Amino acid sequence: MDVVHAIGRRKTSVARVFLSKGKGNVIVNKKQYDDYFPTASLQYKIMQPFTLTNTEKSYDIKITIVGGGPNGQAESARLGISRALIKLNEDFRKSLKPEGLLTRDPRMVERKKCGQKKARKKFQFSKR
Repeated sequence: MDVVHAIGRRKTSVARVFLSKGKGNVIVNKKQYDDYFPTASLQYKIMQPFTLTNTEKSYDIKITIVGGGPNGQAESARLGISRALIKLNEDFRKSLKPEGLLTRDPRMVERKKCGQKKARKKFQFSKR
């Protein structure tokens, strides 16, 4: 088996995932994933595709993440890992799809409009 490449996105975060056979090492931006994502909820999001497919210790992963905050980065990595697992074995789709791990979340920050304070907030209006 060679290296499988997949991309996951969330908000402004882009994660490139490289998956290969191994012992379960997860490297995110040249750090261990539990050092890069210190909270347990973010670590759970990274490992969720493996727990659902029962492949926790079978693959080594190298992830490069650019942009966004910690939560968006974890969710983009989760999508990339899920897509890479599907490329390896199409049967994993049955366990990942019902959990919503193959869906790209399209919600982005709305842009600021000119003549307004923020995207939807307006300047105070004075009638007289």
